Formats: sequence, structure tokens, C-alpha cells
Amino acid sequence: MDLGARERGILALERRGFPGPGAKERAIREELGLAPVRYYQLLNALLDDPRALAHDPVTVNRLRRVRQSRRGER
Repeated sequence: MDLGARERGILALERRGFPGPGAKERAIREELGLAPVRYYQLLNALLDDPRALAHDPVTVNRLRRVRQSRRGER
């Protein structure tokens, strides 16, 4: 089974750069219709989904490394 539109949208948003503070959160609300907290919950679950890895391995692996480094800091 492939990723849904929302999951693909989350990964697409993570591939983009944002110009300043608040720009990403604004895009999350406007483009995906999600609260930022919910977005990050879904993103975190998506990083463990093998379908996400198959769909966009570069982005998923980059985000997994970031997540792992942040967990190591705690």
C-alpha cells in the first residue's frame, strides 16, 4: 500500500527550506490544515513507516539522523 496524500504532503514539506521563523508552521497550517503539534506527531510516526522510506529515502534518512542526534542530547 502506498502513502496517502497527507503523508506525501508531510514529506514534501520537509524537503523544502523556509525563510524565517514561523514560516514552516504557517505552511503546515495553510497547506496541510494541521496544527503544528499534530504535524510533528504524524511526522515522527512517518519516520518509522517503511512506506515512507521507500517513497523518499533521502528525506526520511536525514530526518531519522536528526531525530537520533536530538535524542542523544537529552
